[in-house]
Amino acid sequence: MAAVMLAVSLGACVSNDLPYPWVQPNVSTFEVKSTDADGHELLAAPVDIDSAARTVTIYLTEWANIKSVEVTEWKLSDESECLNPEIFETPLNLTHPVEVMFELYNREYTWSIVAVQNIERYFTVGSQIGSAVIDVDNHSVTAVVPMAQPLDNIAVRTLKLAGPLAVMSPDIVGSHVDFTNPVKIVVTEFGEETEWTLSITQTDVSVDLERVDAWTNVAWLYGAAEVGKANGFEYRLASADDWTVVPQEWITHDGGSFTGRLVGLQPEAEYVARAVSDDEHSAEIEFTTGSIVQLPNSNFQNWWLDGKVWNPWGANDTPYWGTGNKGATTLGQSNTTPLDDPTSQTSYGGAQLLTKFVGVGVFGKLAAGNLFAGDFVAVDGTNGILAFGREFTERPTKLRARLKYSNVAITHTSTSNPNFSYMKGEPDTCIVWCALGDWNEQFEIRTKPSVRKLFSPTDPGVIAYGQFQSGEPIDDFIDVTIDLDYVATNRVPKYILVTASASKYGDYFTGGNGSLLTIESYELLYDY
Repeated sequence: MAAVMLAVSLGACVSNDLPYPWVQPNVSTFEVKSTDADGHELLAAPVDIDSAARTVTIYLTEWANIKSVEVTEWKLSDESECLNPEIFETPLNLTHPVEVMFELYNREYTWSIVAVQNIERYFTVGSQIGSAVIDVDNHSVTAVVPMAQPLDNIAVRTLKLAGPLAVMSPDIVGSHVDFTNPVKIVVTEFGEETEWTLSITQTDVSVDLERVDAWTNVAWLYGAAEVGKANGFEYRLASADDWTVVPQEWITHDGGSFTGRLVGLQPEAEYVARAVSDDEHSAEIEFTTGSIVQLPNSNFQNWWLDGKVWNPWGANDTPYWGTGNKGATTLGQSNTTPLDDPTSQTSYGGAQLLTKFVGVGVFGKLAAGNLFAGDFVAVDGTNGILAFGREFTERPTKLRARLKYSNVAITHTSTSNPNFSYMKGEPDTCIVWCALGDWNEQFEIRTKPSVRKLFSPTDPGVIAYGQFQSGEPIDDFIDVTIDLDYVATNRVPKYILVTASASKYGDYFTGGNGSLLTIESYELLYDY
């Protein structure tokens, strides 16, 4: 009783001007209308909530009106307040980001709501060379034809400048049009009119090799010539005299534009290429292929035990791979550990990624076994701050992983996100993924729910991405080949990200206590 009275007495002396905790308000739920009256899908991907960047990103299909996006539900973290909720009372015009003000503990934070919408646009005419240049900001289109093609009699083959509900006036598709001067058309979509200017120019270049994107065993050729002719490519080693014709099965055509993919090239070699149209050849372009580079310690034979923390590198080596062991050992033991292999010089020959509950009784957390190229930066409470990626400039086509997997039913689900509760009792799923990107620094990951920031394959910095996952056990080691899908052939990576986890949703502390993913090795492949 005296102790209680002492506490009350001391409490009475405490001032009320204690500072509020520095916690930002977060968006926990954000949903928009996903179909129109005719059942067309309006969302191209789920809405992405990035607490670290304080951004909500909405991915729209061509059927959506970006100037009228209807928000159907939104929720904030506990005790947070929106200072301008009237924004959500009418559909949002997301041609530019919309800023929303949230408040928590008397501190204001600005969040941005942005939309991403990719609309396919094209313009093709008879005798066209290459693809039309479409300037969306200035609403102008320019196509190129040979000098022999009169401008006053251009056959318009196709034209699309907006979404599928748009109407053009006049509709010139299928007509012969006089393009001696630019032609104006009006595109009406969702009740709004936009005037576009269409122009045709002439050139005396009949075939052009526009560019070559050289990888390691692969190169991409981009050509332009008059549609309807025998268009293709030829290439040779710079030291050779004879040209090799690129097979048509390696070439794709889009009107007067055509793209070739060369395979089986020698690494670090000099080549020459040219475009061909009937009997005419373009100017030649010389290019040099890249190198075959593998990831350091990709057979995971080098390990170092620092106290309770197992590290996938030698004691005197420069770290390349990271784990969540620093976080797991705050409550228990390392859960990513070496695989014993008496045949290797180090007695290690792989990595064992074990998902397990760390802590005592109900006081603890599920820690998914994980392994990634990058650094474990810090512990934020019982959460982790990670830096994904290592510097890398080559362009592999595949990642080969030798692995096996034993999974259990999901025993723990996220306490901060009820969307995962239905997974309890379902088989756990492992994942291995690889990405290449042109960020200027490592990709930061935060697992703390209030500031959670995770990787997304749709991130603007992503150049290539591929993944493997399995919800079934893999009893013996198998070789898994992960294809890397590139969004562009001319973007050069700055970082490579390779990540594996015994529990796919481990970032949300969801998985099965006892699931084990064992990785024996990784290998980057550079050909198709």
